[in-house]
Amino acid sequence: MSEFLLSLVAALGLGLAGSGHCLGMCGGVVAALSFAVPAEARVARWRLNLGYNLGRIASYALMGGLVAVLAGQLPATGLPLARTIAGLLLIAMGLYLANWWRGLLWLERGGHWLWRRLKPIGDRCLPLDSFPKALGAGMVWGWLPCGLVYAALGYALVQADFARGAAVMLVFGLGTLPALWVGGMLAGRLKAALAQRKVRLALALAYIAFGAWTLASAWYHQVAHTGHEHAEHHAPSAEPASHHHHH
Repeated sequence: MSEFLLSLVAALGLGLAGSGHCLGMCGGVVAALSFAVPAEARVARWRLNLGYNLGRIASYALMGGLVAVLAGQLPATGLPLARTIAGLLLIAMGLYLANWWRGLLWLERGGHWLWRRLKPIGDRCLPLDSFPKALGAGMVWGWLPCGLVYAALGYALVQADFARGAAVMLVFGLGTLPALWVGGMLAGRLKAALAQRKVRLALALAYIAFGAWTLASAWYHQVAHTGHEHAEHHAPSAEPASHHHHH
């Protein structure tokens, strides 16, 4: 499996597994969408939900593309910097979910600086009673400071290419869709299931293991590559003999 494909699968898994976190962060908006239209107007509710989620995922994709391009500008030190960041973010997400270490909140606090400037734009979309308003709100809410999104951005970082970075975050967004699509009772049940200590712990350990694997694979490649170059550098070369032949 190619590294890009692996990143896509990982991002999708991250989105699906983070459902509880998503409902905690964006559940309020989903509820607002549900209450904006009467229960009998199912089609209208469906359209608003679609608009909000399309906007949100579009913002994730844009974020992924931008982060990947920025990572591509990093000086080529030969060190797997982007992969290291990705691995550490995943481990931080796992520790955060397990309530063992909440360092990811520092990253979220950093994101609040941007969010303070964007939130008034999102507020202009209220009430969410039309498709364009829901789409606009989704595009703004996609930038809400969220540790889960930052962990997924780690995968986009590694791509160092706009289209691939955007694709990773698009897939991550699709992974979060089931949790945010189902409103009302079902969302409540899903949230309750995901709030269980055992479930959270299993997810946390999965994130930590995946982060550790990302780190280990990055540095294994680095060490193997360095060792290979070192061996090539010290290998006896037949070049001087052929060079002497030309004189």
